[in-house]
Amino acid sequence: MHKRINIIFYSLFVIYLILGIILSINTGVSHDELHEQTTWQVNLKAIKSFFVDNNGYEELLVYKDRYFGIAFHLLTQPIQFLTYEFVSEINKMSDSDAYLVSRHISFFTIFTISGIFFYKLCLKISNNSNFSLFSSSIYLLYPYLFGHALMNTKDIPVLSFWLICSYLSLSIFENYLIKEKFDIKKIILLSFLTSFLVSIRLVGALIFIQYFISLFIILDIKKINLLQFLTKNLKILSLFISLFFLFLYSLNPILWKNPLELINGFLWFSKYKIAVCTLTLGECIDSLNITYKYYFIWLFFKLPILILFGFLLFPFVEKKLFTDNKTKLYYSTFLITTLSILLLLILMRVAIYDELRHIMFLIPLIFIISLYNFFKFNKKLFYIISSIVIFIFVTESFKLNPYQYTWLNNFARYTNIQKNFELDYWGISSKNLQQTILKISNEKNIDTSVCIYGDMYNGAYLRENGFNCFKSYSSIDEPVDRPYFAYQNTRNLKRSDPKDCSLIHVEKYNYFLINQDLVMGEIWYCD
Repeated sequence: MHKRINIIFYSLFVIYLILGIILSINTGVSHDELHEQTTWQVNLKAIKSFFVDNNGYEELLVYKDRYFGIAFHLLTQPIQFLTYEFVSEINKMSDSDAYLVSRHISFFTIFTISGIFFYKLCLKISNNSNFSLFSSSIYLLYPYLFGHALMNTKDIPVLSFWLICSYLSLSIFENYLIKEKFDIKKIILLSFLTSFLVSIRLVGALIFIQYFISLFIILDIKKINLLQFLTKNLKILSLFISLFFLFLYSLNPILWKNPLELINGFLWFSKYKIAVCTLTLGECIDSLNITYKYYFIWLFFKLPILILFGFLLFPFVEKKLFTDNKTKLYYSTFLITTLSILLLLILMRVAIYDELRHIMFLIPLIFIISLYNFFKFNKKLFYIISSIVIFIFVTESFKLNPYQYTWLNNFARYTNIQKNFELDYWGISSKNLQQTILKISNEKNIDTSVCIYGDMYNGAYLRENGFNCFKSYSSIDEPVDRPYFAYQNTRNLKRSDPKDCSLIHVEKYNYFLINQDLVMGEIWYCD
């Protein structure tokens, strides 16, 4: 039976991966992608100059995002190189634009791989393959994560490698629980993967909190003194820490001339300040003035109701949860880690924005906790509700595509979503808006010499079709030559509309069985 379930899971897994890759290369370019490509180019220039001269390296030293390493770029760049021509042909776009879009393949692939580790973690906790299959399906089909997996350049890789590191670290601790010794090969691998995670984004260093929590749970179970443990395993711990810093040094060119830049990097991260407004229950919440309410509002409206309900079941199933030490290790690690990191971020008043994007790595942990609670509460009810949720997720993902990342649960849908919540803050609608401009210009024989006022990617889907004048929407208040097209995505709609222009298209969608039009963007023609 277990083998049959595995066959079903991995068969669906392959289908899911292929379909997701197809959708990803047909998804518009997010606002961060060009900047992320620039980060790679600046680091690459620094690497080359490190062995030749200092000119390129000096550029890295003053670069805004110099503390982001090259780890994930080492995976994306070969895939981009191999696929960008195909993407260019499919999307009818320039090679440079296609090079950005081809990164999407890497994002969705690593997210799909994370689903395997989610499945394995569920199996570790429950020892039930049916539960693991249903739970991992909910995780992979959850529209919010699915949508981000199509184009999110940083948060999806962090989430994915956090899950991979979680599985490997807990496997190491589980082995110690049984044999009271560590697997050196796994320790070496974990040190590398942890450095990989931290290199993607410094926030990944928070996983050390999870490692310490797992350690203290092991000490509690084994009734071992911390000092005794450290004395006995000093060599292993020293090996892990040494290799971690060695790998991190290799993956972050900013450290090559001065390893102490790592300290500056963590100080920069802890004091990172950027003023961004996130529309939250109708209020513009500044990232510099975040309170605990921000986290709980977005968790309440973004997480599936099944997950919210499951999390609240903890008091009713507590006695059923810790049936053995292995379950106690895995479950307690995820629960305490989630609560600890949320508390830490709240107390430190860390500047976050774009709803839950910056704490996305906690969502899989919350999912595992909640789903297991529900499973222990009532197995039959869990399977029935999970089947319904999976069906709804699949239906809504197709209906919302490519705006799955804007998904909100049914609690939010009883409000005026447009007025209360952030929607297409990453400008994914730019693709459909640009293609609509192309269609209208062909139908009305509008000369392609007209200028397009939009975001930084306003030429990605028009450049290969004769348009060559692209300007930022922010310059539209200056005197401009008519005629011209102008478009904005949802976040930018807070700006004033262009004067004396005709609104010619509204990009919108609505949820399954909920008739509430949600505007993603608008196009004007200024004749």
